[in-house]
Amino acid sequence: MAKREVKVFLSIILTMVLLCGVGVLLATKTGDGSVPVEAPVNTPTPAETTTEPLPTVSVSFLSVGDNLIHDGIYQQANKRAGGNGYDFSYCYKNIAPDVAAADVATINQETIISKSNKPSGYPLFNSPHEVGDEIAKIGFDVITMANNHMIDKGAKGLSEAIEYWDSVDGVVRTGAYKNEEDLNRVEYIESNGLKIGLVGVTQYTNGLSLPKDSELKIIYSDDEDIIERKIKNAKESCDMVLVNIHWGNEYQTTPTQDQKNLAAKMANWGADVIIGHHPHVIQPVEFIEKADGTRTLVAYSLGNFISQQNTPARVVGGMLRYTATKDFNTGKLTVSDVNFEPIVTHYVNGSHDVQIFKLSQYNDDLAKRQSGRLKDSKFSVSYIKEFVSGIIDGQFLDS
Repeated sequence: MAKREVKVFLSIILTMVLLCGVGVLLATKTGDGSVPVEAPVNTPTPAETTTEPLPTVSVSFLSVGDNLIHDGIYQQANKRAGGNGYDFSYCYKNIAPDVAAADVATINQETIISKSNKPSGYPLFNSPHEVGDEIAKIGFDVITMANNHMIDKGAKGLSEAIEYWDSVDGVVRTGAYKNEEDLNRVEYIESNGLKIGLVGVTQYTNGLSLPKDSELKIIYSDDEDIIERKIKNAKESCDMVLVNIHWGNEYQTTPTQDQKNLAAKMANWGADVIIGHHPHVIQPVEFIEKADGTRTLVAYSLGNFISQQNTPARVVGGMLRYTATKDFNTGKLTVSDVNFEPIVTHYVNGSHDVQIFKLSQYNDDLAKRQSGRLKDSKFSVSYIKEFVSGIIDGQFLDS
């Protein structure tokens, strides 16, 4: 190759090298999109995971006693419906807003609802379905069927009552079971993100029993192995366990030792709240302290919600309010804000004026009108307050 050609070739190579050098310098300065190519690049690190605290949720409850529909109550409802059907709204209108205000409201439906049987009163009760429609309408969510009158109309009546309650939207039944599979399932209701397991038990069925070939199931208070299993299964899959139990001695304001013993067992099996029925009078409310440091709320009896019984003690019942709070970080559930509000079933003329009053709505004029029927001239607002405060601990009463 000629020297001139070599010089030209070398000149070209040199130019290319220089151009590459300039390119590198420019790239080092600006790179792609102004990010220095040779500058240290901050590689994005995975975002630091911040653990959000789990929620704490609360549910407000209202529990009441025995919805005991005597003849005069459904006769009154029939009159108020003009003889065509039954209108029970008058009975409950004074307390309906309180029921609606609770997240979960519970009631013992003392009388069976069997559509194939005519309405009847004591001793073998049957109620028109309109009473169930009304208590569901005003806001009761949990219906306990476990009581001494649940087989007043036999296996067919109980089966029809189960079928009826299963047809009512927004209502969960407990305490009566279609078969073994129904008995073994976990009954529950959910509110505000809290899953509440339910168990329903009765001590008596008034000497009546189901036929041996019946698939229907009832949990009796001496079926302790079944009660324990039901409570523990509910505890495993729910946030809270609420037991409704029909027990104790009628017209006695003091719980029996058997009640206290079973309450302690159920508390240690996992029950968080125990609501008692059956005596038709009120009995004490208390907390059971457990070995693990938690407490179980027990109301041994809330008395009659409505009835046509005729002594001062039997027309005074209670609405029990309480709040359950679950801390999902710790898994701890607490029951607080417990308040017992006295209620009075008022009636003077049998089958047209039966209704429930909160004690705060009641007055001495109404009490005086009812005192003759109760055969107690002392019946008054102060009489009721003294009676209630002699049974319910002051911590659970408004001053």
